[in-house]
Amino acid sequence: MPTWKILRRALAPTALAALLAAAFTLPSQAVATGDSAPQVAAVAAPTSFVDLPDQPLPSDHAAHRITVTYRNDSSADRTVAPQILVESPDNGPFLAPADIKLEILTGGHWKTVRLASQTGTLYTDLTGAKLVLHSRHTLTQRYRLTVVKAGPGTVQPRVALYA
Repeated sequence: MPTWKILRRALAPTALAALLAAAFTLPSQAVATGDSAPQVAAVAAPTSFVDLPDQPLPSDHAAHRITVTYRNDSSADRTVAPQILVESPDNGPFLAPADIKLEILTGGHWKTVRLASQTGTLYTDLTGAKLVLHSRHTLTQRYRLTVVKAGPGTVQPRVALYA
């Protein structure tokens, strides 16, 4: 009986994380102000991040709004992606995706955003949120966060920047 050998290539940790994030989260739509709508960009790894002010994870079960705003002040178009991170304390307890309900405002309606999890950090998908932000335009994305199961943590909005 013949045997088959399956050859596998190892993925770089960044590529693997991007694939897992894409598989476990829904794409989000962002709104850009200006004359034309944003364009969807191709898949690539971010080159840097712009961290926006963080805040403690609310301990109540009320809906809290989070607005991610980023202005492209450069003279060239820039590929960006808004992202929400919910970070657990370094030594736990670690939050699970079911502990948080995150929604995104899209087309005037709130839609649930799936969260992926890695080493105590919950995060939204970058791949589906990526768009081209034209020169001198502003990205404004609104989220609504509800804590289902309270625990310690930090909400860290940020914007991924691509080359």
